[in-house]
Amino acid sequence: MDDLTSLSDASSNADLPSSQDASSVQDSKSGCVFSGSRPYHHGDLRRALVDAAAEVLARDGPQALSLRAVAREAGVSPAAPYHHFKDKSDLLNALAEEGFHALGDALKAEFEADPDHHLSTMGLAYVKFARANPALYRVMYDSARNEDAMPAKSHDKADGGFHLVREAMIRAGANPADEVGLELACIASWCTAHGLSEMTGFAQFKPLIEALGGEEAFVRGVLEHIGHTRTAQKV
Repeated sequence: MDDLTSLSDASSNADLPSSQDASSVQDSKSGCVFSGSRPYHHGDLRRALVDAAAEVLARDGPQALSLRAVAREAGVSPAAPYHHFKDKSDLLNALAEEGFHALGDALKAEFEADPDHHLSTMGLAYVKFARANPALYRVMYDSARNEDAMPAKSHDKADGGFHLVREAMIRAGANPADEVGLELACIASWCTAHGLSEMTGFAQFKPLIEALGGEEAFVRGVLEHIGHTRTAQKV
């Protein structure tokens, strides 16, 4: 279990994207992690509105996000969003759910690309996603705090991010019969990645990040030391 929280075997050596250049990570114009907005003509209006909200959020920030701005981005009337979202909060919840789905996709990609299914690889993917999409990531967890829960699909669905963390732990040797222990281990790993995502950009850590050679090395080092601490506690 020692390597479950280590990033020593992470498959990528590129530095994590900083919040300053995050907008260039997912899309060359806006940084949108979804499919991108376009003038709406017919079809799935709700989908078009969520895509438009992601575009506005990535390009202009959360302060610019409103139902009117989303309607303008999608090329529909100002009243159109109200057929699908009762207010801005409802739209933000939908955007947050899509964000958790995108995070799950990022973890799934690493899970499937790594034949050993190391949690370390997935942990690095988690932090990279958060650092590449800071505004969306903030909306995701603001919504989760407001609802006192993550979206059910991200936690319970077979290909959801949390379930994939659980599967990686089982394949690494965790006992699936120990449901409580396994759930606690999954929560610990998820919270570790979340904490690193939130704190990696803190100014206090900048000298250490520079000394280690970049943010990825910093994240890897932190998780390696968490693994060492757990090993010492077991001895």
